[in-house]
Amino acid sequence: MKSMTFLITLLFITAIVVSACSEQKPRKASAADNVFVLDKIFEIPGLNRHRKIRIYLPPNYQASIQSYPVLYMHDGQNLFDDATSYAGEWGIDEALNQLHQSNGLSLIVVGIDNGEVKRMNELSPWPNQDYGDAEGEAYMQFIIDVVKPFIDSNYRTLSDAKNTAIMGSSMGGLISHYAAFEYPSIFSKIGIFSPSYWFSDSVFVFSDIKKLTAESKLYMLMGGEEGDDMVENFKKMRLQLKSAGLTDENLSASVVPAGEHNEAFWRSEFKRAILWLFQ
Repeated sequence: MKSMTFLITLLFITAIVVSACSEQKPRKASAADNVFVLDKIFEIPGLNRHRKIRIYLPPNYQASIQSYPVLYMHDGQNLFDDATSYAGEWGIDEALNQLHQSNGLSLIVVGIDNGEVKRMNELSPWPNQDYGDAEGEAYMQFIIDVVKPFIDSNYRTLSDAKNTAIMGSSMGGLISHYAAFEYPSIFSKIGIFSPSYWFSDSVFVFSDIKKLTAESKLYMLMGGEEGDDMVENFKKMRLQLKSAGLTDENLSASVVPAGEHNEAFWRSEFKRAILWLFQ
């Protein structure tokens, strides 16, 4: 019998393909006025693919001269706009506009569209016999060598690691975990939602060998209804990281009993995560 995690992944891929190939009634656009789709189409070196980038600017960006922290997020189609989302948006723009008013939190968010049928490969740091080649390192190099330099050159950013974050869910959570340990001098704030640790046991060996910095902050989240494999591997990683010496100042890792593997769950937890990472 296939594991719950395999079935979740299979259904996700099937839904993407069906959505792309069938006619559906268009959903209403919901992105806020301070969300923009960049005119430039970015090429991913080595993969012969092009990618769209979406950017959220703080409400006070145009009227200020200050520079801002930057959060890089995967699955850009799902972050800001219901019309482009797979199964409902995260509501990142609405959440941050509210936090700007209530908490004075201001940051730039860069959303990198996923590769649809290539999503699993691009977000895979390690190969998997069921899903093929790992392209996660090429994808991360694309962010570090192409996207980040463009953003830092064209927008007022705080470009150091202390002010640079990366966040994603599912396979996006896995590649964000990889980024935390492989590139701690670039990303110090990491949001790891519903990570697919089941995808490869290499993540546990890798995380034992690689070292974080004193500035590293990991916000890890799992839903109790996401399947036994997902939850047990999450708990295994949490124990490993705590045994390695991470404290409550560097690590927040919780299982929300009623949480499910979907955008509604991740949306409901985003504010809490971003406040813990940035304040």
